[in-house]
This record gives sequence, structure tokens and C-alpha cells, in this order.
Amino acid sequence: MMPRARSDDPVLDALLGAAYALHPAEIDLTLDRLTRLLSRLGNPHRKLPPVFHVAGTNGKGSTVAFLRACVEASGKRVHVYTSPHLIRFNERIRVSGQLITNDALAELLREILAKNGGQPITFFELTTALAFLAFSREPADAAIIEVGLGGRMDATNVIEAPLVTGIAQLGLDHQQWLGDTILDIAREKAGIAKRGVPLVVSRYPKAVTARIAEVAGVAGAGLRIRGDDWDAALYEGALHYRDGQGRVTLPLPRLPGAHQLDNAALAVAMLRAQTAVPVSDGALRAGMGWADWPARLQRLDAGPLTAQLPDGSELWVDGGHNPAAGRALADNFSKSGSAATTGLPLHIVLGMLSAKDAAGFIKPFAGRVAHVWTVPIDDHAAHSPADLADIVADAGLAATPCASVVDALAAIRAAAGPPPLVLVTGSLYLAGAVLAENGQTAG
Repeated sequence: MMPRARSDDPVLDALLGAAYALHPAEIDLTLDRLTRLLSRLGNPHRKLPPVFHVAGTNGKGSTVAFLRACVEASGKRVHVYTSPHLIRFNERIRVSGQLITNDALAELLREILAKNGGQPITFFELTTALAFLAFSREPADAAIIEVGLGGRMDATNVIEAPLVTGIAQLGLDHQQWLGDTILDIAREKAGIAKRGVPLVVSRYPKAVTARIAEVAGVAGAGLRIRGDDWDAALYEGALHYRDGQGRVTLPLPRLPGAHQLDNAALAVAMLRAQTAVPVSDGALRAGMGWADWPARLQRLDAGPLTAQLPDGSELWVDGGHNPAAGRALADNFSKSGSAATTGLPLHIVLGMLSAKDAAGFIKPFAGRVAHVWTVPIDDHAAHSPADLADIVADAGLAATPCASVVDALAAIRAAAGPPPLVLVTGSLYLAGAVLAENGQTAG
């Protein structure tokens, strides 16, 4: 069961608790509970503006951020639904570009809890219905919806006729729900395909693309494959995109990391796969610099945590938590990576949920890291620092368990040597806690 969402507002916190208490003891992996509730609410999911629907293991949230930035740069209003949140539940729901307020959220929760009538329903299903209800009542030019888990049986897949769908990068994660192989996971993600709707996909191994094509073909979706129907490449300091409509040269994304080039390109391909929400080349260029997605290769500002480190240090946070994310992070913090600062030794502060593949995540860092400091994740089912340190040591990296992130930073400061580059990673929940502790917002 997912951790309970909380709020500093006592009224909203009580309502969130009431919603969470309805979570069924057993998950039957159907959409019946949600469709029943949506029917009682007047089917708000059928009253949304044109929908961009995004799935993927890694990068789907960043793709959403690029979509939002480009559409807003064209002067349009956008609803956005993402998950999970980092600090406040409100981060999940943007209504016409603005985070939903506590008062609006509380009012919608009261209405939905009353309509649900105490029936068992997952927290994500209930809050998805809430987002759709909020979006159906406020005008906007587009809605950008991020899949929560998988695709085929995800709550967001009740959307019957999206404008365009897309799949970001794929990797092994949530195998207990999605299957043990990358082909299983590809099939589940491709379940967002809809008849007559473009399905825009990234570059994958041939077998993975073939599996997605099989699902898309049965659904009747129009598949648009990177490398065949569209592509993008980095050269001469710019992102060069091309498809059947022509070419466009874009500035490099503001979000750091080589993988963000792929996410930005997917967003551009999705936008150019439709005509109902026109976005000019100028808005695409502006969106590359406007996009913001906290806790994804984010360098922290001056604050209580950064003050724990010696002058000249850097403190970064990233919510990556699976092997594919580990590989991307390791590449970006190598000497040639875009997030690296030459000469600073890399220290990792690592906390991971117990269901995650900690060994697979940390292995790519072998030979690239001065030390790993393992920490707990409060109020979550996580690896203990001692157990996590053993996993890291078995992967060939030096590790020391610590009681908290603050204690880990103190240990790094006490170690002799030059100012470090510190990366706190392994969990979005840990990333959110670090942002809050450093006095930063996430929305």
C-alpha cells in the first residue's frame, strides 16, 4: 500500500486520511471501482480538453514538464496531473496552470467521498477522479496526464479518446505488477494505445518496439517510432529535430542530463503528431528553457542542508530509483557528464524503498564514487541503512550507514579531502524530504 499523503492543513489532512482509509485490502487490477465512481460524478473524464497521455518507466514526468512548458509558451491554458508529489499533495494537480489550492482540494474531496459512499477504492483511483472532476469544471486548452503505474490498467487509462499518447524510456520497475521482463513491461505501457490516436514512442531495442507495435496494432493506434517516423540529435550545441513535417532546431533543455534531450524530443514529437492544440516552433524553443521538474538532477540552492558542506561543494538531488535511472545518473556524474563539476569527488547519499532493486541501481556507479552513505526514509517501508550498506558493498562500492541525511552530510564534511559533489538519490520520497529540509518548494 502506498504511503499516506499528508497536509499541514488539518482539515485537508483529515480528508486525505479518510480517502486513504478506503484503500481495499486486495487490489483486483480492474478499472471497475473508478468507472463506478466516475459515473456517479457525471463522467468528468469525458469532459476534458484535448488530452496528452504519457506513460513510461523513466522520463514520463519530465516529458510532461516539456509538454506543459511548450503549450503554455504558446499562450494556452493547461491542466496537468502527475504523481507522486514531493512535498505537498497539491503538486499533483494543476488547474489551468496553477497548483490546486487547499480549499478547492478539500471541497472536491468532500464531494467525491460523499459520492463514493464508503466503497473500497484505491487512493490513486480516488484522486484521479478528483483531478478529472477539477479539470472538467475549469476551462483550459489542453490536459496533460501522466500515467501512475504501467498503463493498461492504470487509473488514468479510463480516458477513452486522448488527443495523442506517448511512451518515454522503459526499464525494469514494479515487476510485481507489470511483469518480470522488459517485454512484459512494454506491453503494459503500450496499453494506453487507443484506436485512431497517435502513439509516439522513444527508441528501444527491436524486440521491445515490436511488442509495442503489436499492442498498438490490435488497438488500432497510429504508431510513430523514433528513428523511423521522427528523430532528434544533438550537435553544434543544439537539439535538431526532424519528422515528416520538416525540421526544427531547438536550444538545449534547461533541465540537466543527457536523458532530458530524449524526453524533450518525445514531447516535441507528441506535439507535432496532432493539430488540435497548435504549438509554434517559437513556443517549442521557449519550452526548452521554461520546463521545470524538481528533484530530477536538481542542484540545491543555499539552505540548511547545503550549509552543512564545505565551501565550494555542490549538493544535488535526484529521485531515480531503478537500474535504468542509476545508469543515467552515473553517466551524468562521470567526468564527461553534463551534471559533473571537474575535480570534485562524488559522494552518494542513498535511501531506497525495500521493494526497489538497490543493487541494480548502484552498480553503474562502481569505480566512479568516492563513498556511499546510506540513510533511512522516514515513514516508508525502506531498506535499513545497514542492510543497504551491505548491498552497496556487495556491488563493489565503499559504504557507511548513517541515521539521517544530516548525519551523512556531517560525515562527508568531517572526511579529509577537497570539497565534494554530493548526490542524494534513490527515492522520490527521500528527494522530497531533502527539498523540504533545505527550505525549497517543489511546485
